[in-house]
Amino acid sequence: MNFLEFFVWGAWLISLGDYMFNVLHFDGRQVGSVYGTMGVASIFTPALFGIVADRWINAERVLGLCHIIGAAMLIWASTLSNFGLFYIAMLFNCFFFMPTIALNATVSYIILVKGGFNVVKDFPPIRVWGTVGFVCAMWVVDLCGWKQSPYQLYVGAAAGLALGIYAFTLPACFPVRSGPKPTLYASLGLDAFVLFKKMKMLIFFLFSMLLGFALQISNAFASPFISDFKRIPEYAQSFGVRHTGLLISVSQISETLFILTIPFFLRRFGIKRVILMSIFAWVFRFGLFGIGNPGTGLPFLVLSMIVYGMAFDFFNISGSLFVEREADIKIRASAQGLFMLMTNGIGAWLGTFLSGLVVDHYTDNGVRDWHSIWMIFAAYALVLGIIFPLVFRYKHDPKEAAAPSVSH
Repeated sequence: MNFLEFFVWGAWLISLGDYMFNVLHFDGRQVGSVYGTMGVASIFTPALFGIVADRWINAERVLGLCHIIGAAMLIWASTLSNFGLFYIAMLFNCFFFMPTIALNATVSYIILVKGGFNVVKDFPPIRVWGTVGFVCAMWVVDLCGWKQSPYQLYVGAAAGLALGIYAFTLPACFPVRSGPKPTLYASLGLDAFVLFKKMKMLIFFLFSMLLGFALQISNAFASPFISDFKRIPEYAQSFGVRHTGLLISVSQISETLFILTIPFFLRRFGIKRVILMSIFAWVFRFGLFGIGNPGTGLPFLVLSMIVYGMAFDFFNISGSLFVEREADIKIRASAQGLFMLMTNGIGAWLGTFLSGLVVDHYTDNGVRDWHSIWMIFAAYALVLGIIFPLVFRYKHDPKEAAAPSVSH
C-alpha cells in the first residue's frame, strides 16, 4: 500500500514540469499554477475526507475511492493540451490524491494496532517503502523516455487504479462512533488557530509557510532546469540530461538517509538549530543548481540533490515535533493539520505562483536564464536564514527525546 501510494505521486510530480514546458508549451506562471493545485487541494480536502473517514465511511474505502477518481483525472489530463482544462483536471486529481497521504497513514496505523504491532517501532520501516515507490516511479518514467510524454500520467493512473482496487481488500477500518462527535470547526483544525496567540508559534507558522515556498519551487522546476541543457550541444548527450529522473532521484534517496540522522541532530543541537540547518540547506540546494551543469559542473548538481535530504527532512520532522510539544493535547491533531496547511497548502500555492513569475521574468524568447533564477531563490532562502534565528525564540533542552524517524 505504501509503495503504491507514493509510486502514484513519483510518476509525475518531478517530471510533469518537463512535459508542460516542452510539449504543452506552458509558461512559468502556468507551470507554477499547475503545481500550485496541490497547495489549493491541501487547504481543503484532507480535512474534509478525514471527517468522512472518522465519522461515516471506512477509511480504507475512502482511500480506495479517492485513488480511483484521482486515476480517472490523470487519464483525462493526459488527453489535454489547453491550459485551462489541464489545470482543472490536475486540480481535481489533487483534490482526491492529497487526502490519500493522510488516509494511507491512518489505515496503516489502524491495521498495525489491530495486528498487535507497535506503531512507532513497526511503521517507519513500512513507510520507507513509500519513498522506494516514489524513486521507482521516477526511474520507470525516466528509463522509458516518458519525461516529456503524457505516458507518465498513465503510469500514475495505473498505479492509482491498482491501489484503489487493492484498498477494498484491506482489513476494515471502521469509523469511530463512540464518544462525542467533534464539531465541524474542530474537525477542520480551526481550533488550532488559538496557537497564533503565542508569538513564537505565530512566527513558527509564518516560517512554515515561507519554507513551503521552497519545496514547491524544487518540485516544479528542478527537472525542466536540467532538461534545458539539451539546448547546449556540449551537454545534450550527457547522462544528467538524458536521465533527469535518475539524477533527481538522488534527492529522494538522500531524504531517506537523512531521516536516520535526525534523532542525533535533535539531541545535540535542538529544534531551532536543526530548522536553521534546513533553511541553509535550501540556500545550498538552489545555489548549487545555479552554478552546476551536467558536464564539469555535475558534482554541484549531485551535491544539490544530497543536501535536499537535509532541507526537506530537517524542517518537516523537527517542525512536526515542535508543534507536538507546544500544542495542548486537546488540539494536537488540529495543530499538525495547521502545520500542513501552512506548508503544503498556503505556502506551496503561493510558492509555485510567485516562482512562476520569477521564471517568466528571466525567460527571453523561450530561453530561461536558470543561473539568475536559482540565485534569486537562493537569496530568498538566505534572507530567511538570517531572519529566523533573530526572531524565533526557543531554548533547547538537551534532555528532550528525539522525534521518531518518519518520512513524508
